[in-house]
Amino acid sequence: MTTLTTAGRQGHAGTHEDGRVVVGVDDSPAGLAALRWAVRFARSRGAQLVAVRVWGLGLRRHGGHRGPGNGRGHVVLAFPGAQQRKVAANLTERAFRAAGGVPGDLDVIIETPEGNPGPVLTGIATGAGDVLVVGSTCGHRLGRAVHGSVSAYCTRRSHCPVTVVAASRPALWRIGSGRLMVQRHLGALG
Repeated sequence: MTTLTTAGRQGHAGTHEDGRVVVGVDDSPAGLAALRWAVRFARSRGAQLVAVRVWGLGLRRHGGHRGPGNGRGHVVLAFPGAQQRKVAANLTERAFRAAGGVPGDLDVIIETPEGNPGPVLTGIATGAGDVLVVGSTCGHRLGRAVHGSVSAYCTRRSHCPVTVVAASRPALWRIGSGRLMVQRHLGALG
């Protein structure tokens, strides 16, 4: 039984009895691997899946544009209304299609809040029994130096276990209670 809800508010979906699997969504190879892993993990636990695509003004993929600011830095040009949220929701739908579709046997909530991805994701995954799943792309050092690493932020700041999925590696890292455990993709979760 699928319950598909889209929520664009800053708040988040209510807690689920057995905890939720909260996954940060993007269309990178690592993001798609994280989404696939989160679907399998939610299915194995009978948990609700909360797919979150965080967006920010000024980022082209999020519905905004940056233009020259006449010598005063960049000017953020945003589309009026809910355009940014629509772009984020469309990206989430494309990611689900690329990952095999929205699972018909899970309760799925799609959220598209505005903000900085790390703090937003750790703010959503706060319930007892929640697990946060994020992808991590190797490389792109310049981008990480400028924007920071969402997976690093989440592993340092989250109050629930965090699973970091790397698309190009056979292992994933699960952080919880200050410990780092390496898990291999095996069985139903592999």
